[in-house]
Amino acid sequence: MVGSVNVVRGFSHAHVYQPSSRACNQCPPTSTTRGCPNRKAFLNPSAIASNNPFSCSVSVLAMAAPGNRTATGAKGEEEPRRVVVTNKHGEKLVGLLHETGSKEIVVLCHGFRSRKENAVMVTAANALETKGISAFRFDFAGNGESEGTFQYGNYYREADDLRAIIEHFKGANRVTKAILGHSKGGNVVLLYASKFQDIEVVVNVSGRYNLNRGIEERLGKDYMETVEKVGFLDVESRQGVYRVTKGSLMDRLSTDMHEACLKIDKSCRVLTVHGTADEIIPVEDAQRFAELIPSHELHIIEGANHSYTSHLAELASIITNFI
Repeated sequence: MVGSVNVVRGFSHAHVYQPSSRACNQCPPTSTTRGCPNRKAFLNPSAIASNNPFSCSVSVLAMAAPGNRTATGAKGEEEPRRVVVTNKHGEKLVGLLHETGSKEIVVLCHGFRSRKENAVMVTAANALETKGISAFRFDFAGNGESEGTFQYGNYYREADDLRAIIEHFKGANRVTKAILGHSKGGNVVLLYASKFQDIEVVVNVSGRYNLNRGIEERLGKDYMETVEKVGFLDVESRQGVYRVTKGSLMDRLSTDMHEACLKIDKSCRVLTVHGTADEIIPVEDAQRFAELIPSHELHIIEGANHSYTSHLAELASIITNFI
């Protein structure tokens, strides 16, 4: 499991310690368990009473993990194994393998300027592992620990990164049972299925159908004018500044999800999950996927936001039941 996750239960504000990032999944990125209001619970879960003895503004329903887990080790279970795969551009992609011994494996893809430690990725990997299915979550090139420079757009290039991962495990005599992506990762797994047509199960969690939308919210009202005039636009985000070039912007605008969905093989089972309270991508996009993809199942989670902050357990259940 993810660095022997310790899930604190027995109260409404649940935090999950992730040793892979040495942090609590609900506290700020700079926080560790030393600064987490539930630090004592991580060190001694048995000390937790039926009521929450700590004050915390975050309300999260964390997914239960099997067995006795502590922040220092999981009894009878292995830590996720670091695996490095080289893509066709010579860049090293870094991922974590949740190994159960199964021949089949599920590959997980993160979203825009995210990484493999994203809560949706970790939750999905843990849920699959509890069902005896190996899972692999990795960083796309230019994100997280992987090599390369972050580039805006890059949808099909990330589909090629996914291809490199699948080919790697194929070479190790493993079968990729399913591919799952969250947000932009949802687009990537659908594009992969459309392009390569060698996958049987696809899970699209909050992917965007209309890629012409959502740009102004990130780049500002005059983004096109600036890019046309200067050739690029530097954008500030929580993770730092990134550059949007005219070429990368055109890459996004020219990526046609409608056309891609129509090319997905009829034998490929596709699940789309979306939340009614998604503040990034409207739930209507999920309905468009349902209308276009031949073998499709749509699951709408009432009240869930884009990150499924308070609905991770429900999301995990939906994913594992479908796969």
